[in-house]
Order: sequence, then C-alpha cells, then structure tokens
Amino acid sequence: MRAGKPYIVALIGASGLLGRAVAAELARADSAKSWRVVLTARSRADAQNTRLDLLDHDAVRVFLRALEPDAIVVAAAERRPDVCENDPALARALNVDALRVIASEARALGAWVLSISTDYVFDGASPPYSPDDAPAPLNAYGRSKLEGERALLEADPSSCVLRLPLLYGPFADWSESAVTSLTPAIVKSADPTNPPASMDAWATRYPTFTPDVAVVIRGMLEHRAQGAPLSGIAHWSGDEPMTKFDIAQRIARVLKVHAKLVAQRTPTDATPRPRDCHLDSGRLEALGIGRRTPFDIAIAGLLANRADVPHRRNQ
Repeated sequence: MRAGKPYIVALIGASGLLGRAVAAELARADSAKSWRVVLTARSRADAQNTRLDLLDHDAVRVFLRALEPDAIVVAAAERRPDVCENDPALARALNVDALRVIASEARALGAWVLSISTDYVFDGASPPYSPDDAPAPLNAYGRSKLEGERALLEADPSSCVLRLPLLYGPFADWSESAVTSLTPAIVKSADPTNPPASMDAWATRYPTFTPDVAVVIRGMLEHRAQGAPLSGIAHWSGDEPMTKFDIAQRIARVLKVHAKLVAQRTPTDATPRPRDCHLDSGRLEALGIGRRTPFDIAIAGLLANRADVPHRRNQ
C-alpha cells in the first residue's frame, strides 16, 4: 500500500454473477474505509460501473495506466462451455489474450492480479485436486482458462489464480448459473400435463455460493494489502457433493413443488465435461481465509419471495 494513499482495487467484470457479489462484499467490508474500489463492466455499465471492453486492448491499457491500481481482480471471462467449444477464438480472446494484456500492464504498474479460473482445467478422473496437480482439460473452456492461467503467471509470477467450481448466488436472470437455470424445468415438470424433467445424475458438482467466494476474495486482497505474498494457484470450493439431479430435488423442496424428475445416469452434453473435479481448498484454509454457507440455506434464501418464480400450478 502506498503511504498516504488509499489501496486501489480494480474489479474487472463487476456486473456478472460473481463480480456483483465481490463488489457488494468489498463495499461493506471494514477495509472499504481505506480502500478505493473501481468497478468495470462491458455490457451492463451504469453509474456505478466504468465501461471497459476487454477485447479493446488499448482501452484496457489506458484504463489501468490512468487508475494505477494496487490490485486487479479479473472476474470477467467467457465461461460457457458450449460457447467456447463453438467459438474457440472468442474464448481465447477473453480468457487468454485479454488476461495477458492485463498482466503485462499490472507488472509495469506494480499491481497484484487475482484472476478467476475453473475446476474444468482438470479431467475429473482423480479428485480431489490440489493446486499442484497436473491439469488435463477436456473441453475448449478448460483449455482456454488453463492457457489464461499460464499467460498470467508467466507475465507476472507474483500474480494469483483462484480456481472455482460451479457458482450460484444472487441472480438477475435464472440462466446466470447452472444451478438456478434448472428452476423453470423443475417447476414445469410439476404440471400434471407436462412430461418429467431429465436431470444429469452422472457428474458430481460442488455448488459454491458467490457471497462466500466474495469473502474469500476479500480475504486474499486483505492478505496481499498487508504486504504478505500470495502468488501462484489457489482453490476454493463448496464441500457438498451433488449432481444436477440432487440440486433439482433440493430446489423442488424449497419451492414446494411436486416435480417429476428423472435421473440421467450417462453424460448427454455435446461438450465433454469432467465427472468430478473436487478442489482441495487447504491452501486458503491454512491462511484462515474462507466461508461456506450450507446449500439448502443459501438456495432457500435466493428463491424466497422471488416474484419471477414460474407459476406453480400444483400448490
């Protein structure tokens, strides 16, 4: 931290599912009294967010040089596996090239970078995975994120990568998370005139609450702001294993609908996905960083009093 000046944090991708949670956590944290947090967004820029398109490398350079941040959190990415598979050039542009530009500028400015990555850098065959385990991504999304990790750490070895699994949290649209996106089909299946909803029961996931991840990221920022080193790769994950079929059953219980769900026990996705990428969170836990909200409590809070929950005909 520079003497006499606030600790400046640039949060890139502040309008997304995770970015909003991080912005909210940093705004209410005690550290906010001495920090200045600058939020950026591409498509949802508003009075609180500075418009920044990561594909415009010159604009990224101008923004960072003008701000001179102490830390940069990169929560923006192309994270939809099917989109990455069908448009690998776009995946590379956002997940690799943009991150390399940020890393290069950050190193010149002396800023610390924390970039969000994914459990999909692993093939899911030998969980749990520690940060030192060899990656083996199965799809274009995982490959692009792994290449982005390497680009960041090669450009600035003092930077840090935080790998995360399936995220869910306060949402603007049902489709923002693969957890909440199940809800319309769950409710629709409860209508006696509709067929059952097929839900994946093959892959084990570890749903992780974005407000909890925000607490983790705040802890990492505070650790670094105090002058302690934090570089390389770290993991954070929820600790409740469940398939999408399990998740759907829990959502149905919260909504009190008699959903007709069918367990699909073989993979059906066009894009290959790993079976179980449980991440070992021990490195951050050893630093006293972390928080986990039980899934049933978190999902009940998210779905309570939502005016846009699809009509429940069988209540």
